[in-house]
Amino acid sequence: MTVRELDAAGIHEPALRAAYTHCRGLNARHGKTYFLATRLLPVDRRPAVHALYGFARWADDIVDDLDSSATPGERAHALLALEAQLEAGLRRDRATEPVIRALADTARRYGIDRRHFTDFLASMRSDLTVGGYASYEELGRYMHGSAAVIGLQMLPVLGTVGPREQAAPHAAALGVAFQLTNFLRDVGEDLDRGRLYLPAELLAAHGVDRERFEWSRSTGAQDARITDVLRAAAAHNRAVYRDALPGIAMLAPVSRPCIRTAFVLYSGILDAIEADGYAVLHRRAVVPRRRRAAVALDGLVRAVAVRAASRSGRGKPVAGPCDAAPSSRPRVAGAPAPVREEAV
Repeated sequence: MTVRELDAAGIHEPALRAAYTHCRGLNARHGKTYFLATRLLPVDRRPAVHALYGFARWADDIVDDLDSSATPGERAHALLALEAQLEAGLRRDRATEPVIRALADTARRYGIDRRHFTDFLASMRSDLTVGGYASYEELGRYMHGSAAVIGLQMLPVLGTVGPREQAAPHAAALGVAFQLTNFLRDVGEDLDRGRLYLPAELLAAHGVDRERFEWSRSTGAQDARITDVLRAAAAHNRAVYRDALPGIAMLAPVSRPCIRTAFVLYSGILDAIEADGYAVLHRRAVVPRRRRAAVALDGLVRAVAVRAASRSGRGKPVAGPCDAAPSSRPRVAGAPAPVREEAV
């Protein structure tokens, strides 16, 4: 399928094809839910999504790889090196590293604002020194770079049925919703990394603090107040999903099955967390395989129907690469990138 995707996207230069193939491999290995949803996109759009994922995954691994013995200083140096390569690729077309080569090509093809990549790296750098957030407002500023921009990067690739700037806030909200779900699912693992993405104000409202979370993580003991915090965080997350939902109808029809499938699968993680009694400090909640298969099948049926309608001329015109004004920096109310391993 890789050859078909590259041919459909008009990617013919051998080194560039190899770069995109490398990114596709990263997505297939590490982004299970994301890769599954990507398979529902038209073949010509998949390489760009793989390139965007590959870049985000590379940066995230520099910051978060628990198996690495790298010091914070070494991780910071690696991020600076990545940023230098990104600059060379985007501005001077001199990228030699496969991920950056594919990313730079995607950014040019689809007119993706380079600020989205630099904002993302800024949030990744903050993870090396910031271990907690006082409020949802403060967390939201972090998530603009770590999650909202992921949605904004994707928007030109997916296409829209109207002005791109109208869909941009919803795309940003969906990136934030996905990352809030990651934060809730991975709260125990993040504590092991020295971070807690649940705002201090939320903990205080339920009479607990970070030390109580660390105690529960280390001892395996339960605390009803911690469960209340996690339940409230899930409710907040669901509200962000509701903010994002109208944006799916604003996408190009051929892209909607992919994003709808990702939406259903990712929001389903919240259902799995609830069904497991909010025990995320002690184990990872998993969406049942049968449920994943059913959602994927529904998405496939929708994708086939939309493509058939498009071929018969019944599809609506869409805004494609570079034919809409770049979106402005959105305001992310009350609250990135689903780039961690997504074993849902």
